[in-house]
Amino acid sequence: MPPLSICINTQTPLVQFLSPSAGDRGIEGAFEPIDLATLREGIDYRYSPGGVTRMVYPLVRRLLKERVLREAHWVALNPHAPPSARLGDLTLHNVSIEGERMAGYGKVKEVIWGRIHDLDAIEEHDELFWSEAFSEYAYYNRITAELIRRLDERFDFDVFYVHDFQQMAVGHMLGTLKPKIFRWHIPFDVTTIPEKWRSLLSTYLNSYDVTVVSARSYATSINALHPTGKVLRMYPYVDPDDYSLPAEAQIAEAARRLGLTSEDEVALVVARMDPIKGQDYAITAVGTLAKKYPRLKLVLVGNGSFSGSRTGLGLSKSAVWRAHLEELVKERGLEGRVLFTGHLGQADLDCLYERSSFTILPSVREGFGLVTVESWIHGRPVIVTERAGIAELIQDGVNGLLFDPDKPKTLVRAMRLLLDDRTGKLRARLARNGRRVAKKCSLDAAEQAESEMLAEVTEA
Repeated sequence: MPPLSICINTQTPLVQFLSPSAGDRGIEGAFEPIDLATLREGIDYRYSPGGVTRMVYPLVRRLLKERVLREAHWVALNPHAPPSARLGDLTLHNVSIEGERMAGYGKVKEVIWGRIHDLDAIEEHDELFWSEAFSEYAYYNRITAELIRRLDERFDFDVFYVHDFQQMAVGHMLGTLKPKIFRWHIPFDVTTIPEKWRSLLSTYLNSYDVTVVSARSYATSINALHPTGKVLRMYPYVDPDDYSLPAEAQIAEAARRLGLTSEDEVALVVARMDPIKGQDYAITAVGTLAKKYPRLKLVLVGNGSFSGSRTGLGLSKSAVWRAHLEELVKERGLEGRVLFTGHLGQADLDCLYERSSFTILPSVREGFGLVTVESWIHGRPVIVTERAGIAELIQDGVNGLLFDPDKPKTLVRAMRLLLDDRTGKLRARLARNGRRVAKKCSLDAAEQAESEMLAEVTEA
């Protein structure tokens, strides 16, 4: 297969611009990108947190290096950014929409996300796709598709790779017979989809040559909705080289700065501030265990998503959820036992993984759960919700511990097993076996699977 030219589309951008002067540079409509090498990471821009950018960027780097790709362009919603930017061999193109339209788009996006995650009554949003707000969702997808079409006229892409439900209408609007791939990142359970949504969702999915999902159950469910489509199960992945093994002195310094002592037994949760992430389950479990395990501390890492950030959609649910969690900590008398760190850079996060005794993925629902893989890379045992896509890779008691979020005592029981493991044999076994399973979610595995898929769709 000759090297390909690819256009990637996500809602969340790879980088967010922090400095107004950096974001204001460039000429609207121009194709000459700003070179990020001329800007300062952490001052002018930062990499967006989250699983999509954590996955996609390492893959693009690898495929460019291995000449699977000759050229890569990434189109994303980025309202406070210049029209385009250059990051090595990757060109970033940014979409912006007006404030009122952004509000309508954000409303629809949150409703779809909430319904897919089964957060509210199925009848409540039956008419969503016929609402005035949905016109703004469609508008955002349309102007994204229009930008991609203009780029295609200039760069002549071989394939389009569209990521996640926010962008699912883009393929339908592109109006091209070139190959299109759609990757669905969140859970998919057809029983959570309102009947009146199903025809339109099937139409959107029919625009793609293949739909990629993160778990077998999601593939089964999409096939039930859209039986004529091709669906692939492909595990999300990370690049192990993106994680460091910090020195003991670095770990101790980071722990001290974050409020931990050398005697603390640390349970770690890494997730954005969102009700779906289930941090309240972890807090409640620590409250139950606090008296028996006086050295136990819970560390909650994360802020909001791109949607909740000032450089993104500006939705406020992350701040509301954190305030709720802080109130829960007070109610349970856990001040000083539960630490909120906010967003952490990778160096500090690596230190916390190394300092933790175990990690918890307590989500009510979770598309996959790459933090579990990160924990395994750092040699830490994991406690994982049964409602995560990665749960299909967990053998309870072999490479992790599973719990049912509908039965809070099962999380308490799993934590107690690890806290009572004085010899460390259980923790070591879970971590050792987890490292082996993590290879299924490595960049090496992804490179092979993604390359084979690209070859198949472009040669068909």
